[in-house]
Amino acid sequence: MAAMMDVAALTYFLQTEFPQVNADGPVFSVTDAGDGFASMRLDPSEKHLRPGGTVSGPSLFSLADVTAYMAILAQIGPVALAVTTNLNINFLRKPSPGPVDAKATILKLGKRLAVVEIAMTADGDLVAHATATYSIPPRQD
Repeated sequence: MAAMMDVAALTYFLQTEFPQVNADGPVFSVTDAGDGFASMRLDPSEKHLRPGGTVSGPSLFSLADVTAYMAILAQIGPVALAVTTNLNINFLRKPSPGPVDAKATILKLGKRLAVVEIAMTADGDLVAHATATYSIPPRQD
């Protein structure tokens, strides 16, 4: 199945439907999208860092959640009411206070639920891994 939304469409959707994601400037950006996946980058500001010079856990959690959402929308189109029902995250390494890249891969896409795996890397190292389940509302045809 070909992607229904490309990088430009996903970026526009985020800007219009969820402006709070980048309310403090362009921190989260969609970098790639295709059949069954999407990639994003977090360019952390001072707000996203914790003492000790690392990207905070809540910032990585947000990156995982939004990237999973973008991967699903790349497949099903602009469904604003698709919602997270579960997200598990494992923090593996302390990321330096620079860019973090995330790639979300759809493991299962059903009519009502989607399961996605998200790998987050910084400086070439895997720093966090997450799995997410999203509920997809019934289509109103």
